[in-house]
Amino acid sequence: IAAEEERRRQQEEEERRKLEERLNVQINMDIYSKAAIVKDVQNNKVLASKNAEERIYPASMTKVPTALIAVEELSDLDEKIKIPVEEVLAEYERGASMAGFQPGEEVSAKDLLYGLMLPSGAECCVALAEGSCGSEKEFVSEMNKKAKKLGMKNTHFTNTTGLHDDNHYTTVEDLSRLLCYAMKNQDFSKIFTAFSYSVPATNKHPEGFTFFSTLSQELQKAGVKDSCILGGKTGYTSNAGLCLATAAEINGKKYFFITAHAQGSHNTEPYHVLDALSVYGKLEK
Repeated sequence: IAAEEERRRQQEEEERRKLEERLNVQINMDIYSKAAIVKDVQNNKVLASKNAEERIYPASMTKVPTALIAVEELSDLDEKIKIPVEEVLAEYERGASMAGFQPGEEVSAKDLLYGLMLPSGAECCVALAEGSCGSEKEFVSEMNKKAKKLGMKNTHFTNTTGLHDDNHYTTVEDLSRLLCYAMKNQDFSKIFTAFSYSVPATNKHPEGFTFFSTLSQELQKAGVKDSCILGGKTGYTSNAGLCLATAAEINGKKYFFITAHAQGSHNTEPYHVLDALSVYGKLEK
């Protein structure tokens, strides 16, 4: 029995090695993104990478650690939080994306978490930061502490939204570490893999409203109706390019694929999504 187990183990390792070699050749040649990493979740093994340890600007992928810290800091996700007025107006002026909540609106932390992750709402980031830690500054301090604890050696956050700052950076390798940790949290995982969410009635929206994930919109833009992608978070600024962190399930196995700095914008082809579809397609073969 031991000999058979060893033979099987060696065979699996050889298959994994061949897959890694094939993917590394293809990923370096065939994707638009300047940095990328593919990780086998079950084995916590990097299957392929490209400039994985080079600093990148994460844009709205920043909202992944923002959501994680909020989930860990808040003991009750049904707790009501008021959208701060001045801070949100400042985010409007900076051109941040919004989920659709209004200054002074009272909503649950859960609503804000979905609003942060799906439509990438900056007002949700600010409200969660103040509601859990008292201020964005204190909240960002917790983000950096978590990054250090997880061994994210080339990461530093300065805000919760991902709007550009020269001192706000990470790597796709560091983000893969974060995502591996975060997806073990059931609340986070449920939010990360959602494609739509309906907000119940609030003091500003008496009939409630529904929003959809930016990822689902980009998949639709790419003409994809069905895919192995379970969920994810898009990002874009002119400095960061098109960015994407995704989770997928292929033949019963889960994978993460994180990319950064694909050329393009909201008005071009969704090159970050095309990269994900291409690499996941290779894993399906």
